[in-house]
Parts: sequence; structure tokens; C-alpha cells
Amino acid sequence: MYRSILVPISFDEDRNSKAAMEVAQALGDEGAKITLLHVMEEIPGYAISYMPTEYVAESRKAVQAELDEQAALLPNAQGVVVEGHSGRTILDWAESHGVDCIVIASHRPGMQDLFLGSTAHQVVRHAACAVHVIR
Repeated sequence: MYRSILVPISFDEDRNSKAAMEVAQALGDEGAKITLLHVMEEIPGYAISYMPTEYVAESRKAVQAELDEQAALLPNAQGVVVEGHSGRTILDWAESHGVDCIVIASHRPGMQDLFLGSTAHQVVRHAACAVHVIR
């Protein structure tokens, strides 16, 4: 069905990233490229000053290692770590890399989502490609 699939990965406990990866594999054509993408949100300046100087670099390295480990379980998959705002960065990355499907795990929405919106909601509303949401 799809040739290039993007699976945004969140390490929150209420996200079923494993199911999203399984669905991505099922939806992909033979030889489809699957990208596991994690967006590291910018740490506010007032908070970063309280963290060790190597915190961001070490965190990025640990996240990349985890993504690489997960990508090794899928054929033709890779892990990518980028920085930015989750929703907008996922959409921009998908558009600039010719993604034809996004498979995103979502949490069960609560009241806060009525006011703040969720990443999955933003991706579904604004993606130029197919989006499959996994709960």
C-alpha cells in the first residue's frame, strides 16, 4: 500500500509505539521504507540552566540508541531524532521526505486536549498524506 511510512515515536507510557510499528509494517509495500522519528522538544531556557551541560547531548544519544534498537526489529527501517515542536516537526519532516503514510500512536484524549490539542490531532488535521492513528 505505502512506500514511505513515518512512525513518530513517543516514549510516554500511554503511547503504544509497538502497535504503531506493527501497523506500519503491515501497511507497507514490499521494500517499504519505515522511519521511526522522535522529536525532542526544546527545553526552556529557565530550566536548561539547572541541568548538566551534557544533558541534551546525552539524552539525544540515548534516544537515538533506543530508536536504532527498535528499527532493527523491522525490515528497511531507520531511527531519526530531530528537534522542534512535535506536531509541526512531524508534519514538516513528512512533507520534506516524501512520506505517503504516517502511523501515530495516540493516548486517550482528556479535557486538556480540548484546550491544548494533542500531537496526533494536529498531525491528522494537517498532514498531506494518509494518517493512521493507533490507540
